[in-house]
Amino acid sequence: MTAHPIPVIIDCDTGVDDALALLFAVRHPGLDVRAITCVAGNTDVDGVVRNTLTVLEQAGAGDIPVARGAERPLVEPARSAKHVHGQDGMGDLGLPAPTRRPVDVDAVTLLRREILASPRPVTLIPTAPLTNIALLLRTHPEVVRNIERIVFMGGAVATGNATPVAEFNVWHDPEAAAVLLTAGVPITMYGLDVFKRVLVPAADVQRLRASSEPRLRMAGELLAHRDPATSGDPTPTGGLGDAGAVCAVVDPGGLDTELLPVEVSLAPGATRGQTIVDRRPRPGEAEIHEGERELTLVDVGLDVDVERYVKLWLSVVEGE
Repeated sequence: MTAHPIPVIIDCDTGVDDALALLFAVRHPGLDVRAITCVAGNTDVDGVVRNTLTVLEQAGAGDIPVARGAERPLVEPARSAKHVHGQDGMGDLGLPAPTRRPVDVDAVTLLRREILASPRPVTLIPTAPLTNIALLLRTHPEVVRNIERIVFMGGAVATGNATPVAEFNVWHDPEAAAVLLTAGVPITMYGLDVFKRVLVPAADVQRLRASSEPRLRMAGELLAHRDPATSGDPTPTGGLGDAGAVCAVVDPGGLDTELLPVEVSLAPGATRGQTIVDRRPRPGEAEIHEGERELTLVDVGLDVDVERYVKLWLSVVEGE
């Protein structure tokens, strides 16, 4: 066991790849998962709670408090990604219903309680739309004093997936993402640019699917569902997706980042939800003529050591 595990709280919308992230997080000895909070995103929030409890049960995790959070974004209606994650939000694997139950407080209350109670500053890992985090920051700004860093899966420097320029988590609740950028703590953006690259080889996926251990078999089926290639491939690779953001907390050296100005487009239309990352080496005409605006500096993930994170995830999930 690591001498001083990192206290973390995961805010998720479980979700095939959120499930892969949870499997890794609860088994890594260097992480102290203090709580998990749920928000609408990949599926409705009640489905997210069910899926999260199912993963914890299958993983044999300890008694980690799980709380139900926001059922819709701050402004927009909820818009799920069931077409990607299945009707149950987690690959329609037919897993048994969990016997675990969520705690009897809401996500924001649990977040505040666990952050302030932690003897060491907490790292927040949101792998979902940022509604819960925005509500926390606006309702209980005092939590910032005990937050070490926020490592969020969201955004894109180049190409989006919800729109040509916007990634799903940020697009789902752009106002919440904009609030995140005002947190006043160090922020790492694990965006689509690195998210899409971390693929588990087909042989490893098949080995997990063939396991007699239910936890590993579930991991294999989740990876097979999250195949970035065309469906029907008999030997699919599997995208780790959100799990890469948790790997980046454990092993930040596997992620190449650059401290860059970031803002979220809130305007209606084609750019809504875009994370605008300024990679210019010098100010342009807009700044020269209109004055520079103060933007949040974010450690933006630009490159990732794919083999390093795949080996890390497999070693933890398959370890005894």
